[in-house]
Amino acid sequence: MMDENSPVFAIAVAAELAAMHPQTLRQYDRLGLVSPRRTAGKSRRYSMRDVVQLREIAALSAEGLNLEGIRRILELENQVVALSSRVQELEHALAEELLNRSGRRVFAAGSAGDVVSLRPGTRTHRANELVVWRP
Repeated sequence: MMDENSPVFAIAVAAELAAMHPQTLRQYDRLGLVSPRRTAGKSRRYSMRDVVQLREIAALSAEGLNLEGIRRILELENQVVALSSRVQELEHALAEELLNRSGRRVFAAGSAGDVVSLRPGTRTHRANELVVWRP
């Protein structure tokens, strides 16, 4: 199955998809802006994610950013993607742990404002009386 990270495009195809010259892609590889995977014969293979990143580099460059600024922006964006993925993993693990944990404790506020421990599956009884206050 192919996903956005599968290295499938040769440099000529990736350059055409990104609307750039192949030599520009080589320069960006040397600078570390885009790092395509290599085949056994050392030729570059670009993924769809690499092509999208090349387009983003072109857009940022057109806005007047220098290559070092673009490199830093891409580095930070990649960190955000990695951290977001990690947060999702941790949230999933926490949810699984909470569902599988026995003896979960449930708390509610008592009538006097104190904390009351409840058995799982029970609810507190709410008073539904009407109180009229007249000073």
